[in-house]
This record gives sequence, C-alpha cells and structure tokens, in this order.
Amino acid sequence: MARNIGSRYTAHQILGRGSAGTVWLGEGPEGPVAIKLLREDLASDQELVGRFVQERTALLGLDHPHVVAVRDLVVDGNDLALVMTLVRGTDLRTRLDRERRLAPEAAVAIIADVADGLAAAHKAQIVHRDVKPENILLDMEGPLGPGGAHPALLTDFGVAKLIDTPRRTKATKIIGTPDYLAPEIVEGLPPRAAVDIYALATVLYELLAGFTPFGGGHPGAVLRRHVTETVVPLPGIPEELWQLLVQCLAKAPASRLRASELAVRLRDLLPLLAGIPPLEVDEPGPEESEQAPAYDEQQYTPAADEPRRRGAVPLVPGSAPDSNRDTHTSMRVPAPDELAGGPLGTARAPRAPGKPRPGSARNKAAAVRKRRITLGAAAVLLCAAVAVGGWLAAGGGDGDGAPQDSENSAPATP
Repeated sequence: MARNIGSRYTAHQILGRGSAGTVWLGEGPEGPVAIKLLREDLASDQELVGRFVQERTALLGLDHPHVVAVRDLVVDGNDLALVMTLVRGTDLRTRLDRERRLAPEAAVAIIADVADGLAAAHKAQIVHRDVKPENILLDMEGPLGPGGAHPALLTDFGVAKLIDTPRRTKATKIIGTPDYLAPEIVEGLPPRAAVDIYALATVLYELLAGFTPFGGGHPGAVLRRHVTETVVPLPGIPEELWQLLVQCLAKAPASRLRASELAVRLRDLLPLLAGIPPLEVDEPGPEESEQAPAYDEQQYTPAADEPRRRGAVPLVPGSAPDSNRDTHTSMRVPAPDELAGGPLGTARAPRAPGKPRPGSARNKAAAVRKRRITLGAAAVLLCAAVAVGGWLAAGGGDGDGAPQDSENSAPATP
C-alpha cells in the first residue's frame, strides 16, 4: 500500500528491513528513489531529529560516483527519512552469498571503487562507521570493470552517526556490526576515518576467503579477536596484496592507509591479479559452527563459535530483506582486563581444502584419534614383548640364558 513521505515523495513497495528502519521503493518529483524510513521510536527522539537536521548539509553535499547520493532528508510528523538515489542492481552481500567468494581481480576492483567513495567522504569530514557488504551496492546497469565487476557504490552514510546519540547509547556501548569493527572502537575510542579502512579491508578479506578474518561465534568473542588476535595469510594471493591487507588491518589506526592511497594501491595491483581464480580455502565446518546461546549485552563471556550472522539492508529492487544480522548492534565495551586475555594469537586460520583448520574441533578430534592410534600401537607392541618374554621364560632358553641344545646345534665343548 502506497504512503506519502512528506509532501514530495510516495513510498510504494518495501525493498528491505533493518534494525534502523525500512527501505522503500519510492517516487519523487524527479523519478524513482529509494527511501529509508527510520523507526518510529527514532523519529520521536527530538535529540536525534536535531542531529538529523544538522547533518543535512553534509550528507546532501556528498556527491561522488561511488557513493549512493542522499537527495533529501524528510522530517514530517512521525516520519524521519533519507531519500536516496535508486541503484538498479544488488548488494554485495547477495552476490557473496550466491558465489561464496570472488576472484581476486573482481574483489579488488569492487573495493577500489568503495575506497574512492570513502576518500570523498573523509575529505568532507564524514566517517561512515558501518562499512560492510550489505551497504555496498553493485550497479548492474553500469559498465563492467576489471574481472567483470560492476561499479560499486557505498550507501547508508550518516545512519550510524544519527543513531549513536548520547541518550541512546551510553559511554559503554558500541554501535556497529561486530565482524567489521576496528579495534579502537571495541576499546571505546571515538571513530575516525581509519575505522572505515579497517572495515573495508575486512570486507576485502571476506570477498577473497568467503568469511571474515575475526568473525564467527559469540559477538563478545568476535570483539575480543579484533583486539587480541592477528590475521593469518590467505593461500594463493600475491604477496603484494597480502601486505596491503595486513597494513589496513593493523591494530594501530595510524598504521593504516588513507582511503585515497588504498584506492590507488589496489588499482595498481589489478594487472597482477588478472586470471587468478577464486581461492580454494575451506570455510569453517559444522564443528566450528555450533549454535551459541543468545548474547547478553550485560556480560562479556566469549563462547563457542556460532554461525556467522548475515543479513542485508538493500536499497535496490529484488534484493533479499534483512535477516538476522542487525545493521547496528548495541554491545558493551569489554573491560581492559577482558580484552587483555591470553597471549596474542591467530584468528580462525584458513585451511587447505579437505584439511582441518588448526585449533578447530575437527583438528582437535583428529589429534585425539592420532593419540589413540599411537597408544593402541604401543599397547600391541607391549603385549608382544610380554608374550616373547613369557615364551623365553617357559622353555625358550636354559636357566642361565645359554641357548638350548637341539639336533641341529653344535655340541658344546667340554
């Protein structure tokens, strides 16, 4: 059923739902648009509405080919909405769910586009704060790029900042999606441009590997990995690309590249990646994906791994609605002693096809089987030794150990 959004726009069809609100296919004075209608409780928050109006100029001024343009911001009664350009295509999460992982050339081309968009935003002093595949749209009507990649555009600018008001999130809360949160956010520091670089590098890793470097399991465990664990190399990619990933996933924000530098470096690598097929890296097996208990934000207790939570908040027709991963998840900031944990380790190491990942349940089970086989073999050898000893004692030799005479033995000398 159609509904009016302000005096200029009409929303016709729901495209997707997220924790922040609902995305509609709409119509405006200049044609089709995407309308993100925020939740009613957000619209009734006068402090948030004030911030919404303050951000209007900055968001409307962000104009770049790789950014989904915000055309208008509507404040009308209980309606609080962002009106954006409608992209004819799909979101990156949908493509990733369909293909599992992308060829390195296509993955790098997509991330280079997004890095260009982030560079424009950072120049305008705008930090996205929620870079992830759900917020990257692929324009299916645009020209194909390297590796057959469609042009990529980053969307949902400003939403995380709007929701992150002092009244809504206490000083001990985190706004963001766990898999893509930079370590400094987990530690309670204010978000700077470097958090977007970390998140974008995480997305690139996911496009190459099929899973995020620190994701999987209880949200508290994911947060801890971002701070305490190091990422391991992906087999099959050039060393230059791996070093670029490592630099952008650095724990220290100052060690990461700026968005403009990242875009240039990635495009310089494209000729080196031409023709390389998608990586052969096994995703976590069922034994690493046991269902974990519901997350209690009042406690920070890392638990066993659970399936990675995935969803989508598309701004394009035909995309799947948001499923079970919130666009913005409120989480408690772990205390310093909780983050300290044990020694620095390696997170969810990739494995070669058919082989268990080090530290996984299957790897541990294999180790147990190996120990059992070793102990069994040792027991067999021990039993054999005891049997031989018994035979010798029973008649296989004389009392003082000399060989027993037989018809074929030589006579003993007197």
